[in-house]
Amino acid sequence: MISTKVLSSTVFSIASCLCGSAPCLLCGCCPSSNNSTVTRLVFSFFLLLGTLVSVIMILPGMETQLRKIPGFCQGGTTIPGIENHVNCDVIVGYKSVYCMCFAMACFFFLFSAIMIRVKSSKDPRATIQNGFWFFKFLILVGITVGAFFIPDGTFHDVWFYFGIVGSFMFILIQLILLIDFAHSWNEVWVRNAEEGNSKCWFSGLLFFTVLHYALAFAAVVLFYLYYTKPDNCAEHKFFISFNLILCVIISVVSVLPKVQDASPQSGLLQSSIITLYTMYVTWSAMTNNPNRECNPSLLSLVSNINKTEAMPTSSPGMVQLWDAQGIVGLVIFLFCTFYASIRSSSNAQVNRLMQTEEGKGSVGGEEVGEDGLRRAMDNEEDGVTYNYSFFHFHLLLASLYIMMTLTNWYKPDITTQAMQNTIPAVWVKISSSWLGLGLYLWTLVAPVIFPNRDFN
Repeated sequence: MISTKVLSSTVFSIASCLCGSAPCLLCGCCPSSNNSTVTRLVFSFFLLLGTLVSVIMILPGMETQLRKIPGFCQGGTTIPGIENHVNCDVIVGYKSVYCMCFAMACFFFLFSAIMIRVKSSKDPRATIQNGFWFFKFLILVGITVGAFFIPDGTFHDVWFYFGIVGSFMFILIQLILLIDFAHSWNEVWVRNAEEGNSKCWFSGLLFFTVLHYALAFAAVVLFYLYYTKPDNCAEHKFFISFNLILCVIISVVSVLPKVQDASPQSGLLQSSIITLYTMYVTWSAMTNNPNRECNPSLLSLVSNINKTEAMPTSSPGMVQLWDAQGIVGLVIFLFCTFYASIRSSSNAQVNRLMQTEEGKGSVGGEEVGEDGLRRAMDNEEDGVTYNYSFFHFHLLLASLYIMMTLTNWYKPDITTQAMQNTIPAVWVKISSSWLGLGLYLWTLVAPVIFPNRDFN
């Protein structure tokens, strides 16, 4: 039997963790953690929790419960221009995701504004950043509840365009993180090869490089087979061909002798990952094309059924808020969010782009308080290891990206009874892939163009 004294002590310790300045609960599971890493993990957990709630809201059967919210959906939506044109069972999932992600965006915008120009953990605002998790959770819950009572008006229409812009920026951040991950991966495996058993490590690098290129090439073949027509889909033919040419260019540039001399860490592994991701973004863009002849559903591809015959777009009940490309996007999002929380990169260019200065703080460790609980080591007394404000802005963009991904970039169409894809979504994704490839190409050629600058 647990004594009252022990129970009271445990409750008090947990309360001190939730309301204090050190996230010690997570440190109990992750000993020897730095305060900066634990804080990012907890904020990322808030984002993932909101994402999970959003996913639950669009699951089949949830529309019945959501319609019970007062004024949320009474006899049809109240969005101007589409009164009673869209089935209420369809619109409530769309609206719920928008409200949930709006709340998360407001939450992270608030902290992004508060944390501007925090230079070290000695700043009083750093205490807010690294603690008081219970109160932060209450703030997020409060904003979420309020968001569900926002009058329709033009909210969803305006927030749709906020989502497009934010998603465009987040796709670029995802690409930057993937570049950083590829550089770190290549650096670690090459170092291991130099230290011993080089044949094994170099074989591993070769295997994954070939695998990534093989998957990208297979994707290109499938795109031409299923997302183009001999006398139609000219945009898709251009997207596929142009992005394929760009990927070949960056692959060739990455192994040029001058590039290798200036940046020995560059190579085909990084280019293969970027190529594969570019093919994913190209696929994601094509799946948002309103032209159903050029955009068959995955189900119709598997069952060899023409979607234009089997699934008419005018049916209000045949709306899928997220599909295969949305699931893949969600997986990539989860990986990038987790990686952004724990990354410790030596890539100076990526660190500048991501506003991080890893390695600036003290060596990681742990502190044990008088209550016996382990707390994170404060490694930011001399200077923060990441830009607090930019980190929250990154999570704000992630909230908008999740909103658009879970709703499949749909927007209610005032002329039909269906949720429709939009051309802006196509061009946002394609243009982000071009800009992302441009950024990666710059990381390759910048050390060659400016040899006197330190890019290591």
